[in-house]
Amino acid sequence: MLSARSLFQEIVDNDDSFQLFCSIAASGENQGGWENARIAALVPDSMRDLTPKITRHGADEDKHGRIFQALLRKRGLPAVPVPPETDYTMLLEQRGIGLAHAKLRAEERLNEEDIVVYLAHSRVTEQRAAEQMDMLVRHFGDHPAVGKAVRLISHDEDNHLSYCHEELLRLARRGHGRTIQRVLRESALAEIAVHRDVSLAVMAHMGRLLHWPTPKAAALAAGIRGTYAYERFAGWHRMVTLRPPERRNALGGAPAPAPAPGFA
Repeated sequence: MLSARSLFQEIVDNDDSFQLFCSIAASGENQGGWENARIAALVPDSMRDLTPKITRHGADEDKHGRIFQALLRKRGLPAVPVPPETDYTMLLEQRGIGLAHAKLRAEERLNEEDIVVYLAHSRVTEQRAAEQMDMLVRHFGDHPAVGKAVRLISHDEDNHLSYCHEELLRLARRGHGRTIQRVLRESALAEIAVHRDVSLAVMAHMGRLLHWPTPKAAALAAGIRGTYAYERFAGWHRMVTLRPPERRNALGGAPAPAPAPGFA
């Protein structure tokens, strides 16, 4: 029987698939760290109060990248190149979602709408990240090799999602409501398509590494496409709603550059 637990257990137990999984995850987290650091450096003067929180967000992402790299080192495995078709961040940027990297590499200050776009895009992607980490905690929170890592990262992703809700609600009260809703919808519809494509690509690579039989690979691909069909019909709405979070001031503003104990 196929299940998220059994699939991830296969991936964790095999060096080649674990190596690819951690490499993809580390690359994505490192990219997020860089993006947030650049946004923090370019925040407009009218929104400088957000700088410490954006900095903290980026520091958390960098920390997650180091955690995945440490998991590889503990297995004596080097990181491997990330196949382009599995690069979630790059594929989202190619669809025009979020702030273009060319803009982030420049030295010109961002404007308020840029920050709204960043936060709305983050609200969507952090929803996905929080859900995926919650699933891993349910199934692997007590795993001797990865349990500590997934619990720590899941806690941070919940904080990031709370921060996005809180700041977007505050910006909506300042008159940015229409822009927020437009960007949320555009980001959500693009994200569910990219998530489908990346999931199919990752599972194809895992299938080759783990020598999955054709019926198993086909069943997994059908499940991914079925999930996309549901999300395209109705599921994407969960990514565009805003509500006051239970965790207030979740990022607090203090940077967290050091890796967690045990993941140095």
